[in-house]
Amino acid sequence: MDYSIKIGGEAGQGIQTIGGTLAKAFSRSGYHVFTHQDYESRIRGGHNFFQIRFSENPLTASRDRVDILVALDKESIVCHENELTETGLIIYDSSILKQKHEKKHFLDIPFVNLAIEHGGSKIMGNTAAVGAVLGMLGLNTRILEAIITDAFKKKGDEVIQGNIRTAVAGHDFALKHCQECAFSAAPESEPKMLIAGNEAIGFGAIASGCRFYSAYPMTPSTGIMNYIADKEKDYRIIVEQAEDEIAAINMALGASFAGVRAMTGTSGGGFALMVEGLSLAGVTETPIVIALAQRPGPATGLPTRTEQGDLNFALYTAHGEVPRVIFAPGTPEQAFYLTNKAFGITEKYQIPVIILTDQYLADSQWTFEKFDLNRIHYSDQRLRGNALEKFSEYKRHAFTDNGVSPLGVPGDSKHLVVTDSDEHDEEGHIIEDAETRKKMVEKRLFKKLPLLQQEIESPVVYGNNHPDIVLVGWGSTYGVMKEAVDTLSGNKNIAMLHFTEIYPFPLREKFDYLNMLNNAKLSVCIENNATGQFARLMRTETGYEFKAKINRYDGRPFTLDSLLGELDGYITGL
Repeated sequence: MDYSIKIGGEAGQGIQTIGGTLAKAFSRSGYHVFTHQDYESRIRGGHNFFQIRFSENPLTASRDRVDILVALDKESIVCHENELTETGLIIYDSSILKQKHEKKHFLDIPFVNLAIEHGGSKIMGNTAAVGAVLGMLGLNTRILEAIITDAFKKKGDEVIQGNIRTAVAGHDFALKHCQECAFSAAPESEPKMLIAGNEAIGFGAIASGCRFYSAYPMTPSTGIMNYIADKEKDYRIIVEQAEDEIAAINMALGASFAGVRAMTGTSGGGFALMVEGLSLAGVTETPIVIALAQRPGPATGLPTRTEQGDLNFALYTAHGEVPRVIFAPGTPEQAFYLTNKAFGITEKYQIPVIILTDQYLADSQWTFEKFDLNRIHYSDQRLRGNALEKFSEYKRHAFTDNGVSPLGVPGDSKHLVVTDSDEHDEEGHIIEDAETRKKMVEKRLFKKLPLLQQEIESPVVYGNNHPDIVLVGWGSTYGVMKEAVDTLSGNKNIAMLHFTEIYPFPLREKFDYLNMLNNAKLSVCIENNATGQFARLMRTETGYEFKAKINRYDGRPFTLDSLLGELDGYITGL
């Protein structure tokens, strides 16, 4: 069993409500789920869709073919009818579309009339659509009814029962009238956790002891702020919506300097405004975690689409030579654990750490059995109270063997904690002399860098241990590359190298990934950008040049089918 469902329509029609509810129902039924969204940058209108793939087997990417299309507008049919599988069906409400389709792969379901008759309000039409999809798949509404009860508990029993009756009516209508339905869902099993990339980063921040989050809302990073804000009271976190990104990073730096773990998040345009703050973090050695969620530029570009175009921006931006660490998770699970690692490294080495994600990973939902909270590490590197009192003399930027100075908390002892955005001496006071400047650069950069390199893990290896073909990627390409390896491994010696810890670039001491690449007949670097930014970074850091590159830069992610099509020309004959 491997089914894909697409809900298409205009913004404002409840596409995310239908898609999100179905995804919850499937995950709580024990199925593996993968979802992704495509939406325009408008409040109303335009064409958007929410796609769900579910199976009894693990899933990590979307496919091009669709088994059920829920068409909430005419354009959904125009755009997606040709994506149907041989047994695929389109369900729609002719009263909404003002159009009747007689072809056998269409099923007219009166969502609005069912909602009015059984729920008392046409607004429940989307609930009828959810029930209808479950009916087509041969699933009951038991879990859906629990989801409805939880979702509408604040609106009272009348609303809950109205929605349940409407869902059952949609379910029963589909069962009765779907003569062409050839779907059969696998038996249910234990419920699974359903989580998106943004939620995983927010979860990881909370689990890591984040106590201050500031940001200006900017797609696709806003979901991190929303997630943390929803948990604000439970975990005593301050979430501040700043007036702009300059204020956001400076607020976070202020909170961090004052003694708490702090984070900010943005996208490319907002990160451009944060650049001065990034340099400020570098010179003052103030810990901060920054989530940079990529979208297509330049400028506003395609604000609701996806791309991996900001790798160079994250690597090289900031005036002056600012040490940093860059992580690029490929799954929500990786995002959770890497966020925890980011907080640990930013405090341990007093440098900015950037978590590089994108719209595809930010909004995509995956299923997991659970996250292992025993893997979460917390070690407070700040000197508080008595720990700081032990110093007969405290210097915020003291020269040390490893370049890391004692991190005192202002106002927590008799010692004065001072720093400066100008170049400064060990105490934090402004200087102009060449000798101190040279020593400070060496402290911040050259002494810390070798230690940071030891913290960086090797790329993830998946597939054949002695491959003829190696697919290489970073960030959100993980899932689609993994499924491509699974698909092709039946008749090819193929493997995947996926980089999640980007900078400093992984050393070869833990795993000689260059040996694998040099012994392969074909290496393909797969990226969602036009210029192959990671491929160029690999050549800069190691001298290795890829034999082939696949780049997508239309604002859309790779699907499994589209990537397999791109790979076919390279691997034929190998």
